Amino acid sequence: MGHQDEPAGEHRRPAGVSDTTVAALGRLSAALETIEQVRGHLYALHQLVGHADLMLDEAIESFRAAGHHGIADRLAIDLLGRNVIAGRWTFQIVEDFDDGYYALFRDIDRQACEELVGGRRHLYEAEMKERRRTHGRPGHEARPADAG
Repeated sequence: MGHQDEPAGEHRRPAGVSDTTVAALGRLSAALETIEQVRGHLYALHQLVGHADLMLDEAIESFRAAGHHGIADRLAIDLLGRNVIAGRWTFQIVEDFDDGYYALFRDIDRQACEELVGGRRHLYEAEMKERRRTHGRPGHEARPADAG
């Protein structure tokens, strides 16, 4: 056991860092994880809207084949290729989100970790793991056997 039954250095709190600081960093990290989920949903929106737009080609063709030219024309002229919000297709929404809000959120999270705990990430979770695991039991190791 010994060395392998202790958290790796990057998962140990630096000297002098308070419980309150670790908790605050944990909350910030959890908030960022939620924003990561939002980003995934935006990419899903992007892909789904794009797929639906491509599917309209077949719908338009089918309406024309069935003799419903008015509906086909309306789809082709008013909906196909339309912006999903003012002036933007979904790729533009994703880019604006990535380059603005998401980039700033990640930057502040990274800066806070650098400034307060020397860049160590997930200290709150690492300490929770230490409190909750059963030391010395298989499946409760502090880190993988091949970790240094």
